[in-house]
Amino acid sequence: MKAMLRTTWLLLLLCFSQVHAATTQEQDAKAAVALLEKALAYYHDNGDKAFAAFSRQGEFVDKDRYVFVVDTKGVLLASGGPSSALIGRDVSEVLGPDLRKSFKDALRIPEGNGIQQAEYRWQNWSDGKVERKHVFYQRIGQRILAVGYYLPRATPEQAKALRDKAVKALENNETATLKAINALQGGFLQDDLYVFVVDLDTGRYVAHGTNLRLINTDFAKIKDPDGKPVGEPILQLMKEQEQGEYEYRWKNPVTAKVENKHAYLRKSGHFLVAVGYYSP
Repeated sequence: MKAMLRTTWLLLLLCFSQVHAATTQEQDAKAAVALLEKALAYYHDNGDKAFAAFSRQGEFVDKDRYVFVVDTKGVLLASGGPSSALIGRDVSEVLGPDLRKSFKDALRIPEGNGIQQAEYRWQNWSDGKVERKHVFYQRIGQRILAVGYYLPRATPEQAKALRDKAVKALENNETATLKAINALQGGFLQDDLYVFVVDLDTGRYVAHGTNLRLINTDFAKIKDPDGKPVGEPILQLMKEQEQGEYEYRWKNPVTAKVENKHAYLRKSGHFLVAVGYYSP
């Protein structure tokens, strides 16, 4: 009975966290659109003189949401956030090559198409980390006004999907997959989600998405910062079943804080493959 109640309680907590994350994202999106619409109206009335208001702390900054403006050549004209240091520069040149093309494609959106959306990665000035950002923007003449918000933490579904992706990749090419995970390539590191792999024959890490110092260390001896065993109970769990879950505390690579982590585990041949999501 106690085990059933605990399982029910965990499921309720999981459902609540998922609903809360979706609600928060919806609220962030609405707030970003509202701020953009406010900026568009202000620009309509004031033209380029509005840039001064957009670039200072005031009515066009809402927590980590702020207005920024680029011209159709990619030059930043105004910003109420940390990118203000780039005003006057072609910001497309400071983006990674994978993002540069999509950014320039967005600049070519014709005027009159209304508010558009895009996603990219940018530094969050509240924690100094580079995070995923969703942006709403609209073109007016040669100017593009935009407001973005940082996306919430990864979901349980995303963690499971990344775990299953790693399992499939290992089945197709074991050597290349382990190399890719350790080289932070192949999409096995997604913001606060990453893969780690343990060889069940040796009990040692063979791949880790954020901490290469753990490679070849004894997984059974791993404990979380609170002293709770991590490796030993997970290895025992994998002796009894093909997949499972385990909760502990671990450093989040995005926030750099020790947070609650829920790991999804699965066997793939003689490997244990795991991906976990974080919650504060």
